[in-house]
Amino acid sequence: MFISLAKRFFVLLLCGLAANAAAHRYFFSITELSLNKNNQSIEIIHQITAHDIDNAIAEINQIHFSVAHPDYETIIRQYIENNFQLDYQGKTLVLNWIGLEVIKGNIFIYQEAKFHHSLLGLKITNKLLTDHYPKQINTVNFHDKAIKGSLTFKRSVTINEIENNN
Repeated sequence: MFISLAKRFFVLLLCGLAANAAAHRYFFSITELSLNKNNQSIEIIHQITAHDIDNAIAEINQIHFSVAHPDYETIIRQYIENNFQLDYQGKTLVLNWIGLEVIKGNIFIYQEAKFHHSLLGLKITNKLLTDHYPKQINTVNFHDKAIKGSLTFKRSVTINEIENNN
């Protein structure tokens, strides 16, 4: 009877491991860019799966990394600033860090930049997690009064420009 119970436990354990491995086949981030005419700024919200970015940073820095790390926000900020940039007419925009929050396994990161133009011609560099996950897909949704759309970034496409496709 003990052997039968042990076999059942082992089978359940294997099923649980297999389900866990299959549960995370997709690697993605979503970034929202919106033009706030009142503040004359671009507002940026990144949504990234927490354990994906935590694992990537742990690998890069060869440390144990999680939300419990004492420098969690500082390290996340450095990673975002190194892998996400906006350029307009050949000049890199200064992205001000607003903060981050972790909600139900996702990290929401908030940034903004002073900006007095339409989003047309804005060049975006988005390399978030593309070096660590070959199937990583990053979507940037954008809108202002004149245009609305999405751009897709992946390992082979890390730079894209907002164009008028009308």
